[in-house]
Order: sequence, then structure tokens, then C-alpha cells
Amino acid sequence: MAERCGIGHRFTCLPPSADPSLLDADGFYRRGRFPDTAQRMARYDREALPLACRAVANLGLDCAAAEITHLIVASCTGFAAPGLDLQLAAQLGLAATVERTIVGFMGCSAAIPALRLARHIVRSHEDARVLVVAVELCSLHLQESGRLEELLSFLHFADGCAAAVVSDRPFGIAIAGFGSAVLPATADHITWHIGARGFAMSLSGQVPSAIVRHLRGRPAVLPEGDRSDVSLWAIHPGGRSVLDAVEAGLALPPDALTWSRRILHDYGNMSSATVLFVLREMMDRGAAGTGCAMAFGPGIAAETMMFQMPR
Repeated sequence: MAERCGIGHRFTCLPPSADPSLLDADGFYRRGRFPDTAQRMARYDREALPLACRAVANLGLDCAAAEITHLIVASCTGFAAPGLDLQLAAQLGLAATVERTIVGFMGCSAAIPALRLARHIVRSHEDARVLVVAVELCSLHLQESGRLEELLSFLHFADGCAAAVVSDRPFGIAIAGFGSAVLPATADHITWHIGARGFAMSLSGQVPSAIVRHLRGRPAVLPEGDRSDVSLWAIHPGGRSVLDAVEAGLALPPDALTWSRRILHDYGNMSSATVLFVLREMMDRGAAGTGCAMAFGPGIAAETMMFQMPR
């Protein structure tokens, strides 16, 4: 059985040339009066659904939405109940019997476990059509700070949403397999906690060196065997230093991460949605061959997906 996924996306992040005055036109953030967690979650509840619906619309499902048997939503930037899974199912007119799963709080790596779960479903039910939606509103968690290092970490992040359908039908990207590993002694390198003023993320300066150490030699997160047949690297652009670390750890040529660097430049780090943007960039530009998608989340947990991009 060949599992394949067709990927579409829409996004809310503004391009670099946008008018900076539009970034917070309604004054959500005011000096000395940043919103509390309840206000941020109310904004997530209002904004996440229409963004997710636009991403799914970009897939062009139309009447095929009636064929969706499973819905998987990945997000770490907001919570509500009834959740985005129920809201999205209702808005899209999915069957009341659609099976729903939320992949929550897995950070930037969440889209890969979501696709892995979708593949397991398809392998168990060959008539399954699984809709995967990764939606993140990272800008909701900007914190008021006078520390330059902390402010710079916030500037990596943006809002975005991506959607994919996974089935056994022969179109799109063929999923070949998955890998997962927790990097030893890195539990405090990427943390994400809920506080009174939103979600507080901590990114250690040791993250890049930890990635380099793990990826050198024969990393557990990659399948056994020679990597020479991998010509496409869809690496989650968690930041320039993360991409540099992956490039160094895997001894990749300078142009190997062009796709990821372009997405980072154009859209920033949209947490779980970002690696799907990289895959879509590859599709749009006609890339073909064997590929490896990779993303890192709290833990540090490294997740990979092997795939084939059709010619």
C-alpha cells in the first residue's frame, strides 16, 4: 500500500514588505497592559477556525469533503472546548461519525506525528481519507520583556496553517516511513508552559549544539542505512541557527536547505505548520526524488518523515 498526501496551505503572517503598522492594528498588545491568558485564548478561539477553513479550502476538496473519515488537528498555541476539531468538522460539513484526534502541545514537531498517525489509520483502513490540519497562532504569545535575547526569540515566530489529506490514492507525496528520538539530556532546552500572561516558551542557546551532536554519525531519528539517496531535505526552520546545526550535523551541501531557508525568510517559524509549508514549496517548484522531513519539539524530541516526491 502506498500512502500519499496532497498538501495545501494558507497563512496569515505578513510578508517582510508589509506595513509594520498593520502588525497590531487593533492594539492587542499595549505597553504595560499585555493581555492575560484568557484574552489570548479567546482570540485563538475566534481566529483559528477561519484560518483553518481557508487552509482546507485551498486543498480543493469540494464535494470530496463528504469522503473524509478522520480528522487530525495539530496545535500548541491555543485551547478551547468544544475544540477546533469539532468546530472545523461542523464548519466543513463533515459527517457526524468522523473520527477526531487532537495532537496538542507537541510544539514545532507536531505535524510529523500527525501525519504518522494518519498513515497508521490508512494502513489499518484502506478506504480512509484523513484530513490533517496544523494551525498555530504563535503571535498570541508575545511577552513584554526588556531582555534582548528573549525579544529576538519572539521575532522568529509567526502565524500559519497548513492542511493535508492522507489516503492510499496515487497522488501527491508518497509517505515512506517515520523516525522519532528524544535527544538525551535536553529536557530543559525547549520548554513551553502556560502562565497567567499566555504561554511562556524558553529556548536554550544549547539547542543548536545538541542537534549537531545528535545528528553526527548515525542518528537514531533517521532510518538505518545510507542517506546518499536522500536528495530533498524538508527541515523545520526553527531559526537560522537550527538550520545551520542540521546542515553541519548531517554534513549537507550549502544548498540542501534552500527550501527551509526560503520559508523562514518569507514566513518565519509558524511552529507545527512550517514543515508542511516547506513540503509545499518543494511541490510548487517541481522538486522530485527521495526526501526526509525533520522537526524538533520540546524534549528535545526529533521527528522525521521519509517521503518520495513524484517526478
